[in-house]
Amino acid sequence: MQALEGLKVLELGQLIAGPFAAKTLADFGADVIKVETSGTGDPLRKWRMLRDGTSVWWQVQSRNKRSVCIDLREAVGQDMVRALAREADVLIENFKPGTLEGWGLGWDALHAQNPRLIMLRISGYGQTGPYRDKPGFGVLGEAMGGLRHLTGEPGRVPVRVGVSIGDTLAALHGVIGVLMALHHRNAHGQEGKGQMIDVSLFESVFNVMESLVPEYDAFGAIRAAAGSALPGIAPTNAYPCRDGSYVLVAGNGDSIFRRLMRAIGRADLENDPQLAHNDGRVKRTEELDAAIGEWTKRRSREDVLAALDAADVPAGRIYSVADIVSDPQYLAREMIVDTPTSDGRPLKVPGIVPKLSATPGRIAHAAPRLGQHTADLQQGGWPERDDPQP
Repeated sequence: MQALEGLKVLELGQLIAGPFAAKTLADFGADVIKVETSGTGDPLRKWRMLRDGTSVWWQVQSRNKRSVCIDLREAVGQDMVRALAREADVLIENFKPGTLEGWGLGWDALHAQNPRLIMLRISGYGQTGPYRDKPGFGVLGEAMGGLRHLTGEPGRVPVRVGVSIGDTLAALHGVIGVLMALHHRNAHGQEGKGQMIDVSLFESVFNVMESLVPEYDAFGAIRAAAGSALPGIAPTNAYPCRDGSYVLVAGNGDSIFRRLMRAIGRADLENDPQLAHNDGRVKRTEELDAAIGEWTKRRSREDVLAALDAADVPAGRIYSVADIVSDPQYLAREMIVDTPTSDGRPLKVPGIVPKLSATPGRIAHAAPRLGQHTADLQQGGWPERDDPQP
């Protein structure tokens, strides 16, 4: 059995945050029924690059799920959702707060008919507070959470990370909440009750902002963009190589720093007592970066990495997707998987994280065609799953 086998999850969300949370549960055996709108379905089906009219991103985001078409604005559709929610363990939604309540599908209504139901609600600003009714996307959560202020080069326009990290962080916080709520419910046996999980995009980003607030409170410090450096921790940066590429070097541990200085032939810095610990090294960050950069720029990337590997110093190159799909570590960890789509054509997709030793996740079902499983609902209630992997 997989870790979440037997868990019934009803997904009412679309695009990224809610569906990513449901995908994570589905990878470990949860039976996820995804509700979509007839005709168009989840907008993600048309996002970014399409193959045969469907986004290849869809093949990742909706694997292991079933698709049913239900119009949530119609009374018959709302009744169908209530019937599914009566048997569901978890319901995931990422509408603007108040939307489900307007359809008679809010937390109070669904919890009353199924006290064991756990509802994960992901929104831009949360279900409470003065901003609750504002529309929110991941990019806004990243900005309000403090991340956008720290990205890019100093004094330049703040840049985005490159992926929808705010949505994904919210989804992962949502999964954590679901697992905690399940543990609490199941710890009380059949008397255990479900609960509502309120996750906002901005709080999910803010939660990973490390020392941002205490440094401001204690010192009035407003952390700002620092390019490839890691302020307050030295030496850690991207350094140029002879061939125009860059290597990332993390020499900020005390013993690692000494090995790094030995590897680049700087015994004077290795044995300098002022540099023995991080607080002393931070005061001389520019000097250390210059010394490391002088050494790397006289060598090829491969020579730099070989020397630092031999010295047991953390270092690495910057990967493109072309590097990723052919890297032996990715392949050994089964992080690049060839899987068939619903039309039977193979596609490389990311593997499953995390790795469980006894109940690992797996890709058992391709992402569904729009409404592929709607007919299964005609009998009422939660349909049995019997569609094989193509």
